[in-house]
Amino acid sequence: MSKKKALDEVTYKVFRSGNPVYLYIGLITIVFVAMALFGTTFFLAGNTGIRFIDYVRPYVAFPADWQQLPTRFYTLLTYQFFHKDIFQALFNCLWLFWLGKIFMDFLKPRQFHFVFLTGGVVGALFFSIAYHVFPVFSDSIYTATLLGASASVMAIAVATITLVPDYTITLLFIGRIKLIYLVLAYIAVDLIGMASMNAADSFAHLGGALTGFAYIKLLRGGKDWSNWFKPKPKLKVVKNETNTKTSKQQKDRANQAAVDAILDKVSKSGYDKLTTAEKAILFRASKE
Repeated sequence: MSKKKALDEVTYKVFRSGNPVYLYIGLITIVFVAMALFGTTFFLAGNTGIRFIDYVRPYVAFPADWQQLPTRFYTLLTYQFFHKDIFQALFNCLWLFWLGKIFMDFLKPRQFHFVFLTGGVVGALFFSIAYHVFPVFSDSIYTATLLGASASVMAIAVATITLVPDYTITLLFIGRIKLIYLVLAYIAVDLIGMASMNAADSFAHLGGALTGFAYIKLLRGGKDWSNWFKPKPKLKVVKNETNTKTSKQQKDRANQAAVDAILDKVSKSGYDKLTTAEKAILFRASKE
């Protein structure tokens, strides 16, 4: 495969495929590589006392201090795509790839966007609230900032295990294991981390986790918050389409009822218990 063809394929997957998993992994990677390249130039220019990411951090990271928000409000979004080092970026991309693919087997791109971005916003708010509530953080409240997509990834992870708690995967040297155990272990590590000076980051992850959990619970109750992301239909003149519209609405309701029934079955019995036809229905619904 030529370099141009490989680049075209990657560009298609990230920006034109419509798959939010590849989009967010691509954005995180692009931002990280850009920061690394700028960092090299920054270092060669004689700035040996500070890393470039630390230089730009006050402008792209989310501040714990609420007084900075009027001029740094945009960091609710930007902080999710900047990472302090390669290990943080790689870890988030791997979790996003593994969990995101499972999420997309059952739900729609619009729902993925909502959970990812909202999880990041709620995580940032939890981070800031922790600094204002707990005395242990009071000395660093004016300088503390949050960086990385961990809260957003945690929202996707918890939403996935809440949707399909019995989903199993195969791990090297371990064998088959329920996905929920891995995510719960990840959450447990965060809870333990609350006893360290990096505890505020753990509060951000907790905010993301609660967002993913609440979204799926409300979705099962018939309320889909991601409908806010639906584009408003354009007004157009139609003639003699009343019967067609009614038929389409009835078909949509029937399809949604079928999907809801299948998701209930997944929750009770696991994905592996679905028939081939039921899996096909879920797959089609996730692409609509």
